[in-house]
Amino acid sequence: MDAFVYQANPTRVVFGAGALARLGEEIERLGARRALVLSTPEQADSAGQVAAMLGDRAAGVFARAVMHVPIETARAAREEARRLGADCAVAVGGGSTTGLGKAIALDSGLPILAIPTTYAGSEMTPIWGLTEAGVKKTGRDPRVLPRTVIYDPALTLTLPYPLTVTSAINAIAHAAEGLYAHDVNPVVALMAEEGIRASAAALAPLQSDPTDLHARGDALYGAWLCGTVLGSVAMGLHHKLCHTLGGSFNLPHADVHTVVLPHALAYNTDDAPHAMQRIARALGESDAAAGVHALARRHGAPTSLAAIGMPADGLDRAADLAAATPYPNPRPLDRRALRALLQRAFDGVPPQRD
Repeated sequence: MDAFVYQANPTRVVFGAGALARLGEEIERLGARRALVLSTPEQADSAGQVAAMLGDRAAGVFARAVMHVPIETARAAREEARRLGADCAVAVGGGSTTGLGKAIALDSGLPILAIPTTYAGSEMTPIWGLTEAGVKKTGRDPRVLPRTVIYDPALTLTLPYPLTVTSAINAIAHAAEGLYAHDVNPVVALMAEEGIRASAAALAPLQSDPTDLHARGDALYGAWLCGTVLGSVAMGLHHKLCHTLGGSFNLPHADVHTVVLPHALAYNTDDAPHAMQRIARALGESDAAAGVHALARRHGAPTSLAAIGMPADGLDRAADLAAATPYPNPRPLDRRALRALLQRAFDGVPPQRD
């Protein structure tokens, strides 16, 4: 076996239907007394319910989280936390809300307790992202890793099925890219393959019955594993493209991941054959890139950038930005090849190697 380094991230996970009932004791474990509850405007009611559960331990609610964490929103949230004297942030929702909590923690070191209601996986990573002047910047900092994550499948029962699919494929993207990361190790690889399997397998029963609590639990379990992978190893081409497209063109996060992943896998297929074999095996397919594309089509997910709002005249700029500051990747990032990849993703054609 090759030498490797494995560094576990110290997040406490509380998992199971009804786990939200343990919120008060988990806040107490953190030693927090004034928690600022965060959410998107759409989930303000849920944030209010969480604040009510906390009672005197709730400092207030900040329901202004949005995609890609604009720097202006981050500054407003940081100021609100200071104004209220918050000593903890409780992030209720998906990656946008968790990302806002991370923006606060990056500035202040405020501990985060995350309550995911999607399959984003951000809650298991020390990765932060901020968008300023149309450019999304990312980094890693242990201060932004949530101290505690409460995974309650019951909170995902109302997640619309189309978003369920794109959110699950977003999770799969984290694990798939982790399998060909330059710093992958056997422990992370096991998590990645199992996370892909669980996430993909949950979609068929949820297509039949979106309120299937067992399948919701499987999807959340898959998201936990996939997020852990993302937080443990380096990101590559896929995430570079998604950060570029999302931050610069304000495209919906999970949809971008869903559209781009098959094409990013095809780009890397010849340079990461063992990773592709494991991805395909987890999906029950013969080819990783084609398998992800088929999964998205089978469950009605978008398969083209055009369909999710990408302007055709932005493809050249996206290729330039991605090639200018590349992430580590098995195959070097070639601007011409990236531009061709983006065109295929824009048109919604099946992935292909070039």
